[in-house]
Amino acid sequence: MSRFLLTIAAGLLLLVCNASAQGPSPEAMDAARKLVATLKIADQYRAALPQLLLKLRPVVAQDRPEIEHDYDAMTAPGSDIYAPFLTSMIDQIAALYAKNFTVDELRQIEAFYAKPAGRKFMEKSDALAQASAQIGQDVSQKAADELKLRLIEALRQKAHKP
Repeated sequence: MSRFLLTIAAGLLLLVCNASAQGPSPEAMDAARKLVATLKIADQYRAALPQLLLKLRPVVAQDRPEIEHDYDAMTAPGSDIYAPFLTSMIDQIAALYAKNFTVDELRQIEAFYAKPAGRKFMEKSDALAQASAQIGQDVSQKAADELKLRLIEALRQKAHKP
């Protein structure tokens, strides 16, 4: 291969690598942020914060009432203490979605979740996932029990003692 062709190939490889390293386009990020908002991911994070802060309280305050009082004031609902983390989380999740879906796909997904059926799906998804997992465990257990009996019987028919 000539030096000229090698130079062109290296240049193209560099362009491709730089394009993929740049991350999602602003349009993709906007669509992904809109989807993250529709999915109410920030609300889920906000709902988990009180538990996190409750776990941190004894570690930070060390059973000192004066610190506990200030700690409670700093971590009160509406406090700006978690705003940078919330923003960072939203941006990272949006980037994750933007890297895995096209702009058109993001818009279609967001449109579904913005409709009544999508909202209902979100409301019921945790309960459905738990119920589905339980069904899977129950069926697996029944299958294991039944297969065990069948295999034992099949081995007995071949004159084995399982």
